[in-house]
Amino acid sequence: MSSLTARLALLAYLLLATLLHPCLCHATAAAAARGAGNWRVDSKSVDQGVAYVLILLALFVTYIVH
Repeated sequence: MSSLTARLALLAYLLLATLLHPCLCHATAAAAARGAGNWRVDSKSVDQGVAYVLILLALFVTYIVH
């Protein structure tokens, strides 16, 4: 049982780290861009972020169902 708990804790940590890392990096880059006064949303980055979230969701659902 503790092995399963450890695996789930590690999976949760990796999932959070994967999801939060781009946010933290983007916040640093956005702070620098705000100083320049030309802040825009890059649609390609948004699409890629949505794709990553959907892939992670599909993996999670597959893991739960299996």
